Amino acid sequence: MERLLRGHPVRNLTVDGVDAVFVKDPILVRKILVTESKNYGKGELFRKARNLSRVGMLSEDETMHRHYRRLANPYLRSTKVDEYVPAMRDIVRDVMASWRAGEPVDVQAEMCRISCAIAVGTLITGLPAETTKALGERLSVLAWEMIRKPLYGSAAARAARPGASGRLARARKDFRELLAECIAELLDSPESTAGYLSTLLTDSDAQGNRVLTADQVCEEAVMMLTAATVTTASVMSWALYVLSEEPLVEEKLLKDLTHRRNGSAVHDGAGPGYTLRFLMEILRLYPPVWISCRKTLSDVALGDHSLPAGTNVVFSSYLLHRDPERYPDPHRFDPDRWLTTHPGKADASYIPFGIGSKGCIGEPFAWQELEVILDVVTQEWKLGTEAGSHIRTAPETTLHPRRLLMVPQPR
Repeated sequence: MERLLRGHPVRNLTVDGVDAVFVKDPILVRKILVTESKNYGKGELFRKARNLSRVGMLSEDETMHRHYRRLANPYLRSTKVDEYVPAMRDIVRDVMASWRAGEPVDVQAEMCRISCAIAVGTLITGLPAETTKALGERLSVLAWEMIRKPLYGSAAARAARPGASGRLARARKDFRELLAECIAELLDSPESTAGYLSTLLTDSDAQGNRVLTADQVCEEAVMMLTAATVTTASVMSWALYVLSEEPLVEEKLLKDLTHRRNGSAVHDGAGPGYTLRFLMEILRLYPPVWISCRKTLSDVALGDHSLPAGTNVVFSSYLLHRDPERYPDPHRFDPDRWLTTHPGKADASYIPFGIGSKGCIGEPFAWQELEVILDVVTQEWKLGTEAGSHIRTAPETTLHPRRLLMVPQPR
């Protein structure tokens, strides 16, 4: 991909028979996402949520999109996320209780279990413990199937055939059915509250009429919960793998995590602390949302190029994050580059969570969750790959390891 697009800031290409324009220039990408975003709508290529409804945050209507972002914001803002930390830690420990020293674990499946249990346990409150656990387990199956969903090419075409994505369809049906039961119980008991779900259910217009049907509430919650989990699971899988390959990085990280846990974080420069630098570098090299698409809503000028209305415009955070002009030795894992490198506000050279009005609303939640999982796992276990393992990158719905079995050993 890098060789194909080298030296071409804007280039025509075809994806699955659909003509598109690929943009590699971070300044032009920022125009698409921020300064001229009104000229670009949601593109159909690579849309992970294409099988979900178009209500709520997936609505094409900008006013509705902003409204549902505001509804979700109280549960995802930094001050609220701080309250989740004790519950997050307990959930990670609970999942790890099944690990056994010397017995390989499927790290990606386990990270799905952890991130899904955290999402359900923090965003949907007031449910019986057994229901919360069942929702988390069913969501983890759905998240794992979503992660592995091909985005393009012959694999995507095969997956799109009727009945071809049986496991994904079953996983979505199983999770959605249980979630729908929870919503029905909430409607039967108006005095009950369940966090984010209750907020969606009680959203009403000026006349006091509910805006979303129970079915639409279910769709919106499925979208939010899968988006909150597939990305985290992929990022944490890469983080644990990199630690197993970089002993000096692991040593520095463990030291910093210990200090942070004790309330005495080490500041080794003017930049962010080592834990944050480590996670920033993981997200630079392995952005989960590695490719995106927009569509021009009218005739636009992008740099020196004129694009007619309806043009598919594709860009890749994977390539933007590996631009040698902005990141010297771009393929080297180096957390300390963030002591002197600062994500620019004038371009889109670092966009693991996107930018602009469509940027990830769950970014504060994600940063806190990643640090908590990293801290709790590494405090108890040292993970290593099996001898002779070769870990390949899978560019599917997320950018994840193709297969990642790791052997835990007690610290």
